[in-house]
Amino acid sequence: MKVKQVFFNVAISAVTALAVIWGYASFSKKNNAYAGQEAGVIPANYKYAGFNDGTTTPTGVADFTVPAAAATPAVVHIKTTTNAKQVNNNLPKNQQKRNPFSDLFGDDDMFSQLFGNRNNIIPEQRASGSGVIISDDGYIVTNNHVVENADEITVTLSNKKTYKAKVIGTDPSYDLSVIKIEAAGLPFLLYGNSDDVKIGQWVLAIGYPLNLETTVTAGIVSAKARSLGLNKDKTGNPSAGVESFIQTDAAVNMGNSGGALVNTDGRLVGINSAIASPTGYYSGYSYAIPVNIVKKVVDDLIKFGTVQRGFLGVSFINASDYSEDDKKKQGIPLSAEGIYANDVPIDGGAYAAGIRKGDILKKIDGQEINSGAEMQELISRHKPGDKVPVTYLRNGNENTVQVILKNKAGNFEVVKNNGAADILGADFTTLDSKKAKEYGVTGGVIVKKINSGVLNDQTRMKDGFVILKVNDKDVKNVEELKTAVGSNKTLTISGFYPGYDGLYEYPISLSDD
Repeated sequence: MKVKQVFFNVAISAVTALAVIWGYASFSKKNNAYAGQEAGVIPANYKYAGFNDGTTTPTGVADFTVPAAAATPAVVHIKTTTNAKQVNNNLPKNQQKRNPFSDLFGDDDMFSQLFGNRNNIIPEQRASGSGVIISDDGYIVTNNHVVENADEITVTLSNKKTYKAKVIGTDPSYDLSVIKIEAAGLPFLLYGNSDDVKIGQWVLAIGYPLNLETTVTAGIVSAKARSLGLNKDKTGNPSAGVESFIQTDAAVNMGNSGGALVNTDGRLVGINSAIASPTGYYSGYSYAIPVNIVKKVVDDLIKFGTVQRGFLGVSFINASDYSEDDKKKQGIPLSAEGIYANDVPIDGGAYAAGIRKGDILKKIDGQEINSGAEMQELISRHKPGDKVPVTYLRNGNENTVQVILKNKAGNFEVVKNNGAADILGADFTTLDSKKAKEYGVTGGVIVKKINSGVLNDQTRMKDGFVILKVNDKDVKNVEELKTAVGSNKTLTISGFYPGYDGLYEYPISLSDD
């Protein structure tokens, strides 16, 4: 009787345990999707000896054949073509550079007619880089600088199959971009955790350097949270760039940009982005964007077309980098170390939470921070409206507050892809009715600031230009400008410069992307 009872209890326990494991696995699969990947889904490229479940770590002497075999099928070669473009030099007369021979001919326009006009041609440009497949239906992450301004993007897989790709979204502040090819059942890389990356651990860099075939190099992580001052936002502002690079000594060259940095589990821990070199070729150090930043950016670009970036609302400096003399000049207390809050705007989230100028920031999300790069990395994982615990020192006392992050506009709303501004590469504002009356027009749109993009690349338009028409259609406000731009591939923008006579026209061409 006892034997039967024991056997019955063991059977019940076994069935219960199996049911719990099955239930948890099902729940996790449904609720742990992130940045295009579902927990528990292991792509075919990971299913080989020693890695059947995608989590087993090989032991013994360092051997990179297993992670290399898993990762190489999911790293692609990206080739881009930027079409030849005509750059229009139309400018107000006093902003045009006079022809050096115009005094001899007495007429600048006549000289242009004889020897060519002021329109220049930028020749066709070709480039190449790398990318990482992150989903079986064709989403690929790469660097923004790999596909920026490209008119045509071609993706070649490791099996030599070639596809045309379209841009889903880009962000120069992070130097990341998501592109997509129309395919199914593709191998893809599983995300790792860049927080777990340790200095001294082995990593592999995989890509297509110097237009070679798939190339794998190995090295160790030599530093984390490096900032190089390379990334800039769409306006060219470096202070808005987000950098917290993983530094390695794995050999990386031109063409590796956008490729994979993987750990010995074959999981993606970074996107290779830059090298430190006096020659432009590898000379010791390479830099990758941590995958924990990549996941957030990819998720936002796929869902919203633009990054939902949260701002802490603090202007800071690394006080430890300043000498005593510099601290005196900057008005920084000599005892200040670490991340010093140099300015806390009153309309930011940090001010509302009680942080003030002079506070020393110590932790974000419970993690210690020793540099601005580390702080940017942690904040960049959040979106506007998120509550983030921030620990700071004031007068030797440690305080922790909940800061509600805001977006760039100073509110908590989802940032939408601003069609016209993103396509044309400029900031626009509707012409004030009083100014419109003063100029003798019924309305218009002021080009407040020209950033990197179509207007900068294809025209000589200057800030302050007032747009009156697009393709001969009246434009009286920003909404009408967006509508007029629409899905047109060619545009002629007409308008004037306040204080100058005459109307100016700027023809531009837009790519399919």
